[in-house]
Amino acid sequence: MKNSLFLGVTVIGFALGLFLLERRFPLRRASRPLAGRLFVNLVYAALAFLTVALTVRPAAEAMFAWTGRSAFGLLNMPAIPAPLRPVLAFLLMDLTFYWWHRANHRIPLLWRFHNVHHIDPDLDVSTAFRFHFGELAFSSAFRVAQIGLIAPSLPAYAAYELVFQANTLFHHSNLRLPIRIERLLNRLLVTPRMHGIHHSQIRTETDSNYGSVLPWWDRLHRTLGLNIPQADIVIGVPGYAQHQDNRLQTTLAMPFRHQRDYWFGTEATRSPSAKRGKPAILAE
Repeated sequence: MKNSLFLGVTVIGFALGLFLLERRFPLRRASRPLAGRLFVNLVYAALAFLTVALTVRPAAEAMFAWTGRSAFGLLNMPAIPAPLRPVLAFLLMDLTFYWWHRANHRIPLLWRFHNVHHIDPDLDVSTAFRFHFGELAFSSAFRVAQIGLIAPSLPAYAAYELVFQANTLFHHSNLRLPIRIERLLNRLLVTPRMHGIHHSQIRTETDSNYGSVLPWWDRLHRTLGLNIPQADIVIGVPGYAQHQDNRLQTTLAMPFRHQRDYWFGTEATRSPSAKRGKPAILAE
């Protein structure tokens, strides 16, 4: 309980700090008024906290109890040195989140729900809370598998969860960092410019940059895309870009309705003039 309260207070405080900073130093120009988007995303934040409390957290706690009793899971293997286990736990949890995120894009049923996150017409720290309760409920099954197979210790899990939540807020933010600083950070962390490309309306760009904390998994799986200038990115999903698509009641019902052609049946690409900079370096 104390750990959950500490995590919640830390996340809210960090989110408020980023919200103020991105107002002062915006990375991309807003395409819609903030008030309407903020209302929708704050409702999703409340629903997310409730869904996590009812599904994800109980599922995780049950799996921790089971792996503790059964000694099942990779990190319970006696051959793994104890000092190495927290490091492996962090890396494996981040790698499996990469796979889970990619699955949410590749599996049609999961994408129905994850699409609600992507159709936000602007990207800022509030978007980090905009996950449909259905997606979060599905993620409880993923957490069961993740904890059961990896068997991280509770402190290692809590440490990763804190970093995961903080960096999810950070890389969704619309905070403009000096490009040199962001390029340095991006060697270790997923950053706002990197994740902004993932929210592009161009499908080949949306199908890149799946990392949550570490950018290394995108390099390993060849899904890394860094050379797109932020000024050239249009945020959202083309098939759901109308104003009425982002009303609260519409987004809540969207996964349960007939799905439109998300990408209009085309594979749009950047014009050559937009591909400035070196392929492996973040563009300004």
